[in-house]
Amino acid sequence: MKTITTTEDLASYCAMAAKHDYVTVDTEFLRERTYYSKLCLVQLAVQSNEADSAVLVDPLVEGLSLEPLYDLFRDTSVVKVFHAARQDLEIFFVDAGVIPDPLFDSQVAAMVCGFGEQAGYETLVRKICKLPVDKTSRFTDWSRRPLSDAQKTYALADVTHLRDVYEYLAKKLQTSGRDKWVAEELRVLTNPSTYRVDPEEAWKRIKTRNSSGKFLSVVRELARYREEYAQSRDVPRSRVYKDDALVELASTKPATLQDLGRSRLLMREGRKGEIADGILAAVKAGLECPPEKAPKVDASNDKLQVNPALADLLRVLLKAKTEDYGVASKLIASAADLDLMAAGKRDVAALQGWRLDVFGRDAMRLCDGEIALAVKGQSIEVVDL
Repeated sequence: MKTITTTEDLASYCAMAAKHDYVTVDTEFLRERTYYSKLCLVQLAVQSNEADSAVLVDPLVEGLSLEPLYDLFRDTSVVKVFHAARQDLEIFFVDAGVIPDPLFDSQVAAMVCGFGEQAGYETLVRKICKLPVDKTSRFTDWSRRPLSDAQKTYALADVTHLRDVYEYLAKKLQTSGRDKWVAEELRVLTNPSTYRVDPEEAWKRIKTRNSSGKFLSVVRELARYREEYAQSRDVPRSRVYKDDALVELASTKPATLQDLGRSRLLMREGRKGEIADGILAAVKAGLECPPEKAPKVDASNDKLQVNPALADLLRVLLKAKTEDYGVASKLIASAADLDLMAAGKRDVAALQGWRLDVFGRDAMRLCDGEIALAVKGQSIEVVDL
């Protein structure tokens, strides 16, 4: 098991990998104590019988640059294969502003190929490679050195088996003509905006039933301050203050340190010093926000009248389509999509792209009363009216 610890060795490996059609990639990282993920290990493998076709890269070694790896990520002649790639891609985008191109995500491909909702790597290895996966090192601290042989073996298995998983899924997608479906799904993962967190938009993640403009203005300022503070100091946003404390502060609107001291949910660190000053300034800014500039919650869907019987029929149609096509139902349409369609909305994801062909057209025909559903044996069939 080779561990790369120098930029020169990494460049040599990446030059060799660039001669192959694809390279499998995985990472090990920690995020419990930081805002951004701390990259602790990179695993790489190419399809080859040669020694050291699969290697570990130790990014914690002083002086090691990952630039050769990023050059490989930019090489469009080599497919970069990941499993459940989102967090891996976020690490590389934050570090170097690079997104591997072209990209293949075996979890997305597996959902398209009928392996169910969010098929795990262990499941794919068991079903495709007919091999067990040792997960005893799953919860290890990857920042500690030296790594044990067991840890290294575990880490390498995440890219060595992925080679066979990729080749199986890629062939199945090409044969079925569904490779374009996967490409469509990967647009979100390859969009840089997926990995950018705008402090001004952070308030939208806060769950609250209060839609008052003044209340939401304070929520927006508190969420913005927390995001900026957490990003600048690389600490988890929950270490600044948690969501429930944020909502409490927006409700009580503290104006002094004494007011902050009465909070039930705010941690001790938030009652003094820089964080306390930031909270009071954010509350003040929120209260002074003009009504016309206050954030507004999109409540248009709340007024929709969902036809429950039609929603149930759409669920039956979706189940029939997933069985016909062998595609995970979650990938085609969410429960929210079905309810929106049953309320007359048509600007939903289930009615776009490949989903339109698989499910959308018949779904619209069902909504318009042009087709019915009939039971035939163990299956559901579409009947023209």
